[in-house]
Amino acid sequence: MIEWGVLASYMVCGALLAMMAIGVAFSAFMPALDRWNRRYFIAFFSLLFLYVVVLVVDMIIYDDPAMVNALIAVSIAEFLLFSVLALLPTFFLLRACGESVKGSPLPRAVAALWGVFCLMLFSVPFTETFGFVTPECQFVRGPWFPALIAPLAVIMCLNIAGLIRRRRKLKKKIFIVQLVYLLPTAIMIAVYMFAAVDIIVAVWMVLSVLTMFGFIHADNVEQYMRQQREIARQRADVMVLQLRPHFICNTMMGIYYLCDQDPQKAKQVTLDFTNYLRRNFTAIGSENVIPFRDELEHTRAYLAVEQAQFEDCLFVRFDTPHTMFRVPQLTLQPIVENAVKHGMKSSGEPLHITVSTRLTDEGSEIAVEDDGVGFAPVEDGKPHTALKNIRQRLALMCGGRLEISPREGGGTTVKVTIPAEK
Repeated sequence: MIEWGVLASYMVCGALLAMMAIGVAFSAFMPALDRWNRRYFIAFFSLLFLYVVVLVVDMIIYDDPAMVNALIAVSIAEFLLFSVLALLPTFFLLRACGESVKGSPLPRAVAALWGVFCLMLFSVPFTETFGFVTPECQFVRGPWFPALIAPLAVIMCLNIAGLIRRRRKLKKKIFIVQLVYLLPTAIMIAVYMFAAVDIIVAVWMVLSVLTMFGFIHADNVEQYMRQQREIARQRADVMVLQLRPHFICNTMMGIYYLCDQDPQKAKQVTLDFTNYLRRNFTAIGSENVIPFRDELEHTRAYLAVEQAQFEDCLFVRFDTPHTMFRVPQLTLQPIVENAVKHGMKSSGEPLHITVSTRLTDEGSEIAVEDDGVGFAPVEDGKPHTALKNIRQRLALMCGGRLEISPREGGGTTVKVTIPAEK
């Protein structure tokens, strides 16, 4: 009959193994973690997983006289894994401070202490000074057992001292997380020198590592999102700067001929073109979402220039009663430009474009419909860069999405959904 205490220990170990497996999976597949942090936490969680497995094996073979030699090997493996787990925070600290392992005295001192620990540990099968296994297959601590654990306690104290000494080199969040992990763990190791609390130490180390992992991961996610927003902003800059040369040249030539044919119209086109260019270049400095009304005016300026060139071949209808929402800069105008560019028919038939907005249960919806030749998913074998950029910026900056579908009766429909602001 299994005692309740033993059963509880097995249940705790099972929960720890599950948490360690989840920790390894999260570390391996979370995109926000950089390569070094990913490898560090995979190693940490894997070692903790092995440590708990060894504890379970220890409990299984304990009190079995036929497993005396196995218990000796298991006990050595248990202490060895425990010691390696005490070493890892040293490397994390140096990495967080940007210090080289070779150029710092801390890892040399830690390595020397760990070497002393290993010498004492591997002497266990040959002496009863630090501990021994009885014929009944029970591990008994020797009179000098605290001396065996003392190097690990000193290692943790050196890590704490090194952390405090380097606090100005660290982010405040990293310093606090490391201190929360190292200080209680050092206390638990000190207690372990004099009391057999293997399961308690394992539980505490697991919870501490999970806490540290959570904070480090949150910091990496924050940094990752900042990088993604910066990438989106840079893509917007590039898209603004890569104005179609033929569009500019055609517009300028159109204004040139209009100066003789219709000076008043030439003045209006010049004004519209100026507004279009100004809004494009203003978008470069905008890192946040902007009022939809501004994006709508930008689109109107662009279309006014195009309509002056295409005369009776381009007709646009606006149905935008809902404008009280915000969008990333350069959202609507490139979509409409795409409709003009890809919708024009070689036969010279007119192109009709409708821009509409409405408020739905999901949020604000923008629809751009045209009756042109239809939209191909790729252009010259490559995806449409402008729409791809818009889709990425929508997702990153406001959680929005962009959908493209064929229009009933011919042409294309592009819908943009902006979630309601909380």
